[in-house]
Amino acid sequence: ADLFDGIVMAEQRFHGEGFQEGLAEGRHAGAAEGRRHGALHGARLGSEIGCYLGFALTWHCLLQKCTDEKSSKKIRALDSLIGMIQKFPYEDPTYDKLQEDLEKIRGKFKQVCSMLNIQSDFRIGTEKSSLTF
Repeated sequence: ADLFDGIVMAEQRFHGEGFQEGLAEGRHAGAAEGRRHGALHGARLGSEIGCYLGFALTWHCLLQKCTDEKSSKKIRALDSLIGMIQKFPYEDPTYDKLQEDLEKIRGKFKQVCSMLNIQSDFRIGTEKSSLTF
């Protein structure tokens, strides 16, 4: 009975072993793919926010010597954008309002671009390379 029992139960045993091996391999492959995906999107996000910060700091420096009311409003908007970027939680990937805060930064950036009379997508002619996000 034991000989036939091993033969009859072989399919179930091999199925269970295969399932466990596949599960372990899937976890490993999923974790590696997740890391690649996270690194790619994290780099894009960092590049986007870094671009906004560099833009804001540059314009802030350019407008500091201007004393008229329009320049003062622009500087306040730039200060607001810089503050939002500085408060952004780069180090916390589990931050639950990440997308919401990112959209606020994008909106403020577009507002500042509008105030400065600059296109917010930075397209240069018909070239394929641009800094759109």
